[in-house]
Amino acid sequence: MNRGRIVLVLERIRGAKGFTMRGIILAGGKGTRLGELTKVTNKHLLPVGPYPMVYHPLKKLVGAGIEDILLVSGTEHMGDFVELLGSGREHRCRLTYRVQDEAGGIAQALGLGELFCKDQRCAVILGDNIFEDPLDRLLDEASRHPDSAWVGLKKVHDPSRYGVAEMQGWRLASIEEKPANPKSDYAVVGIYIYPSDVFEVIKTLKPSRRGELEITDVNRFYLEHQRLGYTVLPGYWTDAGTLDSLDTANELVRKAPPRWVTGKAPVARAA
Repeated sequence: MNRGRIVLVLERIRGAKGFTMRGIILAGGKGTRLGELTKVTNKHLLPVGPYPMVYHPLKKLVGAGIEDILLVSGTEHMGDFVELLGSGREHRCRLTYRVQDEAGGIAQALGLGELFCKDQRCAVILGDNIFEDPLDRLLDEASRHPDSAWVGLKKVHDPSRYGVAEMQGWRLASIEEKPANPKSDYAVVGIYIYPSDVFEVIKTLKPSRRGELEITDVNRFYLEHQRLGYTVLPGYWTDAGTLDSLDTANELVRKAPPRWVTGKAPVARAA
């Protein structure tokens, strides 16, 4: 994407009075699948490459020109995030923090951003998602459909771990949460764009068998109302929520540092 295209993307997420899209990083959860590594810290503070994990979604949002960002986490380690990130000034953004008092699912955590978003669209990234590409392409495609939700898709070798998108040609036909027999190998990754009515959608949800409000149910609502689009990520993507996937994330980042802005890769500096 050339410089002119980048400017066009930024113009599409700006309004007459500034940015009309806000960013949300969901960094809750106990991280129990990481064993002893998360006994005294939040998994999103563990290193991935030369940075704490939470820097990755933060730098993606800032690189896309989103300056107002909400971080949602649990009660135990919120102070650590504040100490690490502060007001966001050093990261060229304005950070707001909200506490998720208890585990209630991704959609429940997202619902805490209602007042923060103030009737604006939001770009949501799960804090343990590590991916190569900047957000420009996904935001560009989503900006052409301002009343729709938008998700990222990625072909994976173990789709049963994720929400799985069933494709019929180029059409997104269904989404199934962690199916035993996946209908495709396309995972719905933890990158979402939502219109402002997402918070009303969340209020209609009922807890799943896990007792949580599922983000897959949010996406299904938009799919059923023909308001869900997608972008297939061309570069690598992984979550970092298990020991194996955390190791994979570090290896991927070492081999090919993620790009925060189109055409630019971060430079890791020795301490």
